[in-house]
Amino acid sequence: MELEPCLELLLTRRSVRKFRDVPVPDDLVRRILDVARYAPSAKNRQPWRFFVVRDRSLIRILSSIHRWAKPLERAPLCLVVVCDRREAPISYQLDGANATIYIMLAAHALGLGSVWIQTLRDIPKIQRILHLEEEIPVSMIALGWPAESPSPPPRKELKDLLVEVDG
Repeated sequence: MELEPCLELLLTRRSVRKFRDVPVPDDLVRRILDVARYAPSAKNRQPWRFFVVRDRSLIRILSSIHRWAKPLERAPLCLVVVCDRREAPISYQLDGANATIYIMLAAHALGLGSVWIQTLRDIPKIQRILHLEEEIPVSMIALGWPAESPSPPPRKELKDLLVEVDG
């Protein structure tokens, strides 16, 4: 495996909030979710399930849960990562976050754009919308063919983030 293309994939992924009005084929969605199965989870519990939402009226409802969810309105597809906290009571949020980033990286590798929509402030609303009882929605992902190419946002310098600890 060549490392540079892998690193380039990581460095070029962007949050895409504008999408072309073109459906995402089922085989690509399945490929992305198949990759997400390989995300790390504590004790390999894999407490996640992936909801694929294509229904426009349901996507509109999900896009209205808070103002930052608006990119869903323009996406042909919404993926919702939910986790069962009974399976992973301590780590379900981190496990779901790992699956989310695997989805976004796989989508980017396949030429699709995505943006992570935060759900943790609206758990009961999303549970009602998706008829969830025990599972917790960890993220929603607006997914589709990009209609924009965002520039990289500014990043802190490594020197400002690095803390070296000597024993």
